[in-house]
Amino acid sequence: MNKILNIVALNIPYPANYGGVIDIYYKIKALQDCGVKVILHCFEYERPRVKELEDICKEVHYYRRKTGFLTNLSFLPYNVYSRKDRRLIDNLLKNDSPVLFEGLHTCYYLNDSRLKNRFKVFRESNIEHDYYREIGKAENNLIKKCFYYLEALRFKRFQSKVAAADLILVVSKTDAAYFQKTFPENKVEFMPSFHGNASISVVPGQSGFILYHGKLSVKENEKAALYLIREIFPELNNYQCIIAGMNPSKTLLKAALKHRHIKIEANPLEEQIGELIRTAQVILLVTFQDTGLKLKLLNSLFAGRNIVVNPMMTTGSGLDELCYIARNREEMIKICNDLMQKPFSEDCLELRKRLLLPVFSDKYRAERLVDLLFN
Repeated sequence: MNKILNIVALNIPYPANYGGVIDIYYKIKALQDCGVKVILHCFEYERPRVKELEDICKEVHYYRRKTGFLTNLSFLPYNVYSRKDRRLIDNLLKNDSPVLFEGLHTCYYLNDSRLKNRFKVFRESNIEHDYYREIGKAENNLIKKCFYYLEALRFKRFQSKVAAADLILVVSKTDAAYFQKTFPENKVEFMPSFHGNASISVVPGQSGFILYHGKLSVKENEKAALYLIREIFPELNNYQCIIAGMNPSKTLLKAALKHRHIKIEANPLEEQIGELIRTAQVILLVTFQDTGLKLKLLNSLFAGRNIVVNPMMTTGSGLDELCYIARNREEMIKICNDLMQKPFSEDCLELRKRLLLPVFSDKYRAERLVDLLFN
């Protein structure tokens, strides 16, 4: 059987250096290893076209996002309406293969009558109206705050389009329960994010620094990083504390400058962030939103030593047993201090292997997805 799959991506998924595109890129690679030929449709947004995608896809089609004020004058979410392109539906109609829509942002054509006989998959990464509402709460700029609250309302209304999907893939068990309740007629499958780690690569031993990592331009991540700088890291001044990620704001850089032991690693290369994850003694991950599955958590568990989190970071993930969960500021400081004093053990490594493999491996997920799509 010739297995061909259309994937509609919200952005160019290479380099795979932040949550949304990491899942897409490594999903394509894993599907390729399973013999699936991917026709990739991606929207250009602040990232250049790259040859690397042509090496793993049967075809790559690019579409330019229509951004700007006029695009915002719609009842549809700005992030959906800006990804409306007639060439996309024309290209989807050139074959009769399944279509995987990556995130609600890409779903303008999900319920298009011309695709009614096609097998359609909606890949959830967040409950978007909750996600944008929380960003709105964290935003200080009044205009941006109003935009995020408006976008949350529009996404809540637009979400009904998901009923047109034959299959809903969700990244956490909490989100699975939500979608099963909201769309009881649809098939919902728990499928955590693809991440690119072929094996557990944790290096047993000990080092002298604590790491937080994430896309720092995302308000949720900036809020977490600022919390660590202001509330946690000052009490851990015997150790170097590193915050690594893309596009930190001036606010974040200024906050870190007040402390000699806190360092911001801005825009690290993929190899650099991988090395930081592997060599940190403690990876400290905090979130104030319990939607979706945090890819930074999976990457850290596959490659990092001791993972300390607040309860929201593991909500619905099934990964609680592999993390040290700190329920308040005092617990977080104490756990980090304790873990900095002892090497990461082989017993902890064996527990990771037992609980992460094969269920959380890309190969296992890709084989399951192929079965759902073509069998």
